Amino acid sequence: MNIIPRVLKFFFFGALFSMWVMAFCHRLVENAAQGKCFDYVQSIENNQVGLLLGTSKMLSNGYQNKYFFNRIDAVMALYNAGKIKVLVISGDNGHVDYNEPEDMKQELVKRGFPSHLIFLDYAGFRTFDSVYRMYYIFGQTKFLVVSQEFHNARAIYIAEKLGLEAQGYNAKDVSKYYGLKTMVRERFARTKLFIDLIIGQKPKFLGEKINIDKV
Repeated sequence: MNIIPRVLKFFFFGALFSMWVMAFCHRLVENAAQGKCFDYVQSIENNQVGLLLGTSKMLSNGYQNKYFFNRIDAVMALYNAGKIKVLVISGDNGHVDYNEPEDMKQELVKRGFPSHLIFLDYAGFRTFDSVYRMYYIFGQTKFLVVSQEFHNARAIYIAEKLGLEAQGYNAKDVSKYYGLKTMVRERFARTKLFIDLIIGQKPKFLGEKINIDKV
């Protein structure tokens, strides 16, 4: 009969510990991004190498993904202000009919971004992979990440731990209701990030190096 209270106590303290770990990881990421995420184009240096983090163009319910289009708007604002000299779009292309980098490139080119200044990274299955591959594949030690602020913060922390220098330009965020699911997932992603770093996780794919400095 005494086993039930012990089991309940175990799960209770286990839940408390998990919540503490998540809060700790969240705070470390936020601290690392302090002073490195910017909301205004004027705060960004000219001629940056940009890393646009991918997301789907459409949601599963058939509606447009606001995260996608807000990131496109952010890149165009940077390009029109002369802040980006070349752009790497890194995202998921795990299925024949799902291609985040290509969808983003098409939208950018349609708005006037020169296609020859865009390089596609089809193996950015996770933010960790995207940041890691910026150095290993594209040879960059300094770059500007473009996504929403919460996403930029995690990418900057990853870059810091990999010995890279990254800043973030914050695309417009979405409403709390619209982005609730994403923010919950972000807390778990920040916790998993530390596991990846501890075990020395590597990207799912690496591949041939690509010289983007020749542009």
